[in-house]
Amino acid sequence: MRLSDSPESDFLGFELLLEAADRELLGTVREHLTAAVEPVINDFWTRAEFPFDLLPGLAALGIAGLQYDGPGCPGRSSLLDGMVAMELARIDPSISTFFGVHGGLAMGSVQLCGSPEQQQRWLPEMARLELIGAFGLTEPDQGSGVAGGLATSARRDGDGWVLDGVKKWIGNASFADLVIVWARDVADGEVKGFVVEGGTEGMDFELQRDKIALRVVQNATVRLDGVWVPEDNRLAEAHTFADTARVLRLTRASVAWMATGCARGAYEHALGYTREREQFGRPIAGFQLVQDLLVRMLGNVTTSIALCARVSQLQDAGLLRDEHASLAKAVSTVRMRETVGWAREVLGGNGILLEHHVGRFVADAEAIYSYEGTREINTLIVGRAITGTGAFV
Repeated sequence: MRLSDSPESDFLGFELLLEAADRELLGTVREHLTAAVEPVINDFWTRAEFPFDLLPGLAALGIAGLQYDGPGCPGRSSLLDGMVAMELARIDPSISTFFGVHGGLAMGSVQLCGSPEQQQRWLPEMARLELIGAFGLTEPDQGSGVAGGLATSARRDGDGWVLDGVKKWIGNASFADLVIVWARDVADGEVKGFVVEGGTEGMDFELQRDKIALRVVQNATVRLDGVWVPEDNRLAEAHTFADTARVLRLTRASVAWMATGCARGAYEHALGYTREREQFGRPIAGFQLVQDLLVRMLGNVTTSIALCARVSQLQDAGLLRDEHASLAKAVSTVRMRETVGWAREVLGGNGILLEHHVGRFVADAEAIYSYEGTREINTLIVGRAITGTGAFV
């Protein structure tokens, strides 16, 4: 493969780092998203609805839980998983977020914290998108401080557990078959994980309305009122919040890839627009100030890909640490925010029209900027690592 064979927004040819079979899968994902998702996604975004009719085609790609090697899982590299997350977000950050919740957080909880029997029970069907997962950690009064302030409780009751509490911002929850709920054991005060099956009595949902970002994602407030789950549905290897953090470490790196994809999508649409939009008798791509903004955007995208690629390589080598993922998330989301803003600037007034797509990326970037750890929290994680001193409180 030659450098010229890479997409023009992959300016330094990072896809060349992938094996041939992985590049082929990435190309298949790109072709499907371009043909099946991009033409319709603005309509779903406007109506704040999830495109359930697209799920069979997305399932056929075989990309759910791509990096996991549990039963029925693809077992591919973290680098490929990250590039697929970027490719999804390049077309639509909401679809990328759906996969991040289902294939990253929910499947990751089972992969990393489930027993072999639990992995065999759930992962194959989750990998085929026959069971959809959600991840219930954030609470109405606990976001960044959830590690110490998590209030949802778990109480042992015979051969099962009773869960009580409220979760907020839970993507996929309203239609999920499996909701991973993190709750504090009243007996020992430690955080444990539970798989609550859809339709369980006492678990109710209320969709969060009027979002200005990731409108396709169906976020919900989840209320747990005396929800009983069997011991077999307690994740066997989730004993403390440190186990929850193991899942977040892997998915935080994926969010950095999503941020990069969001920026890349906005850049590509802006670049295409400059080649077609004419002012003063010629395409605006030939104006110096426009080229300056395009190069700034490309620099941000390229820098973020390089950072994310290295983090994925560390992940594949078993060397990834919390501060690595946090640096990638903090830096790439800031670069994303800059890039989508410049893309909107290039389009002028047309930048706020959905038909040009850029406005959707501008709005969706605000959600990616905040979830899976704000810039400030990720900065403190990195700051602790480089100074040896924690500054959280």
